[in-house]
This record gives sequence, C-alpha cells and structure tokens, in this order.
Amino acid sequence: MTRPLRVLSLYEGFFAGGARILHSDVVAGLHGTGGHEHSVLSIASAAEREGTIQRMEDDLRYRRLSERGVAIEALGRVAGAQAPERSSFTDDELRIASAAVANADVVLSLKEQPIGVLLALADRGLMPDVPVAACLHRSDPLHSGPALGWLVEATATGLVTATVSCAESTSEAYARAGVSAGSRYVIDNGIDTQRFRPGTPDEVAETRALLGIEAGAPVVVFAARFDAMKDPGLFLRVVAEHSARRPDAHYVLCGAGMTWDNAAFRSLAAESGVVASRRVHALGIRDDMPSLYRIADIVALTSAFGEASPLCLVEGAACGATPVTTDVGDAARRVAGIGVVTSHDEREIASAWDDVFARRSDLRQAAVAAGPGFGRDRMVEDYRGVVEDLSAVALPTAIAG
Repeated sequence: MTRPLRVLSLYEGFFAGGARILHSDVVAGLHGTGGHEHSVLSIASAAEREGTIQRMEDDLRYRRLSERGVAIEALGRVAGAQAPERSSFTDDELRIASAAVANADVVLSLKEQPIGVLLALADRGLMPDVPVAACLHRSDPLHSGPALGWLVEATATGLVTATVSCAESTSEAYARAGVSAGSRYVIDNGIDTQRFRPGTPDEVAETRALLGIEAGAPVVVFAARFDAMKDPGLFLRVVAEHSARRPDAHYVLCGAGMTWDNAAFRSLAAESGVVASRRVHALGIRDDMPSLYRIADIVALTSAFGEASPLCLVEGAACGATPVTTDVGDAARRVAGIGVVTSHDEREIASAWDDVFARRSDLRQAAVAAGPGFGRDRMVEDYRGVVEDLSAVALPTAIAG
C-alpha cells in the first residue's frame, strides 16, 4: 500500500500580504501533484491589522486553496500585531495542533510567528517527531518581536531543522540573529506570469475608466499595507512633491489600511501634504492587482526596512511597470536592468519618477522582456526539492504505507 507525502503548512492567519501569496502559490502548486498531499493549520480565523478586520473566508488565498481541495483547519484565534505566546494556547487548541502535525511527514511554518504553537506542543510533550522548516520572508528579523526568540530556540533545540528564505539577505540576517538551523535554503520568489502580464488596450482602457484616469495620464502604483515597514509617509511626501509639478499624474495606493476610511491614513496624508482628490486613489485591499499594474508607468516601493524580495516589484514589472524602489533587502538585485534604486529622500524619488516618465517606452519594453524570468514554476519546483530533502523521500516514488 502506498500513500502520498503529507505536508502541513502552519499559517498565523489568512490576511493580506506577499508572504501568504507566495506560500499559497507553493501549496496550490504542489498539492495533488507528484505524490504530494498538502494541508494547512491556521492559528487565526480572522485578523485585525492595519485598521481592517480580515476574515479568513474572504481571503483570496484561502478561497483558492479550498477550491484546490487543500484541507484547512483553524484554531479560531484573531490575529493582531503580535503572534500568540506559547503559554496562551489551550489544551483543546494543542490537541488540534498535535493531531495535525502528527498526520504530516513534513511541516512548513509560514514565517516564524507560528513557531510559538510548536514550542507549546514541545513544552507539554505533545510535539510529534516531524521535520520542520521555517519559511522566512524578512530581512530584519529584529522587527519580528518575540517570534524571533522562538525561532532561535526552536533551531537550537532541533525542533526546527531547516530554514527556507526568499532572499540571500534574509538567510544571512536570520543567521546573524542566532537562527542556527542545520539546513539553510534560499528560493527566489516567483509569480504567476499568466496572471501578471501586460494588458490589452481594452483591458487598460477599462481599468482607467473605472478609476477615472484619463488615457495617457502618468500613473504610479504603490502596493503595500499601511505599516511603518512600508513607510507610507515617505510615499505620501513624494506624492506631495511630485504632484505639484505633474498635475496630470495619478497615484494609486493599494493594500490593507490604504484607504481614506482609515483615520491613521488620513492623518498621515494630511501631515505629508496630501489631500483627498481625484488624482489620489486610495483603494485598500484589492484582488485585481494585475489590472492595476497594467495601467501603471511605475510600481513604487518606499520601504524603510524588513523587505526581503519584494513581490510587488516583479508583479508590476511583469505587467510592464517600471520598479522604483528604495534599497532594501534584495530589491536592487531583483530590479537590476529594469528599474531604479533610490535613497529615502523624497526629492530624489520624485525626480526618479520624472525620469521614468521621460523614458517610458524603452523602460516598459525592458520590464516586459524580463517578465518570463519571474515565473513561479521554478519556485514551486525548488520547494518540492526542499520538502523531499526534509522527508528523505525521492518523489515521485510514493511512501510505503
């Protein structure tokens, strides 16, 4: 009798963010293929973040995995700014978690935050002997709060046996911070290049019309949650600087909390010199990002810290937008030859935007030409190799039952 290789992914929760997009792509890409059977245990069933309440069932990643037949179970917590402490888990929650882990051959933890539940299992003698890999997506682990300490402890004790980082900068930063897993892998991010592609003239015209943006008007897209890591204040100050000299330009902001309904966003916009107008489109969480990137001349990133391999830059580039980014994580490497890297000075960034507008045709061609190199198939297959390494099983040979 044979059975597939069983892989459990631990999520802090299903809410907006690049890491969840990437990991869900991996799970969807591997589930049911080559002898893989994937499942998910989510600590939270809702999240209160960036001034929004995000229900698991409303999340695009949750819906996609469910449609693919991936079994998803949740402990029912509400995710907040910090992941739950190991001592906070109840006996019932730990019984659910222990059963899920015991039914897996390999466990993948999406970032370090879910490691707390594994430590809680170990504390109470409920942790099965299963290889665990932490999938890491930051370049500044010191901003991870107590979760960094959990990961350091888990690797030191052998509870976590490997790390999988989305960038060299991530792998090196966690190693410096004391994360000592026996195996370290680096897998570059990948995207769905069938979904993220240049738009047809009709698609571009339709999206511009829906947003009230004139044909040919310059567009900057900023895809980021309302969080200090993304430095939305810097982006808004650049908008104030740039819009004064480019009255034809439009600025599209997407992500959790990026909406005029968010009082903190309104306050920061006013402080930065930006007022609500038909040229500033604060759209909040969106599930139609390809259509927004397709109308963009620039995909902007102003992050102050924490980025590893920013997903928005390659998604935008694959749709034809030129990345303009601050030098964080592996961003400079990812946009080499197709984008612009700046300091954190708003005047320099505004000038860079003007330069891109002036060279739009050539830069667009370069971005589109690079698009196929960002495909996710390679990323999924690299994860397959990691899972097989950890399980010590060479697929497609099934596991003897």
